[in-house]
Amino acid sequence: MQTLTGNHIKLRALEPEDLLFLFELENHEGFWEISHTQTPFSKYILKQYLENAHLDIYETKQLRLVIEEINTQETIGTIDLFDFNPHHKRAGIGILLIDKHQQKGYASEALQLLIKYCFTHINVHQLYANILEENTKSISLFTKHNFKKVGLKKDWIVSNNTYKNEILFQLINE
Repeated sequence: MQTLTGNHIKLRALEPEDLLFLFELENHEGFWEISHTQTPFSKYILKQYLENAHLDIYETKQLRLVIEEINTQETIGTIDLFDFNPHHKRAGIGILLIDKHQQKGYASEALQLLIKYCFTHINVHQLYANILEENTKSISLFTKHNFKKVGLKKDWIVSNNTYKNEILFQLINE
């Protein structure tokens, strides 16, 4: 699909072969804080998830796409739409790249592709992202793509017995 293909990466649907990648990603404790995960996922549960990944975004209210490097065809991360609400025409965005692929422009390209897809193909009016106040890399990424800070959720996330603020960013399709 041309809309989901950039210069260096492409966004593609989940495949059964992504099971081990998802298993490693979902069970990486370093990502649990931002994914709101507290317990590990089994391969069995993830296999069931993959078996239902073909369901329509209008049915599941979410969409997870794999970020794949074009030249190597290596799976380097995921980008998600969640809380999709077709009536209000909005969705949340989450993005996750494995450490060794960060700071190479892949996240920016993936976000750009997903924004275009949302505004062009699923008629979304607005996208939003919830970002921890300390996550300067993500704040920079989303503001680069014209997301605006619209709110601050004080003491929203607890991590290691410390409360953290979360910023709400929004992009409206004018």
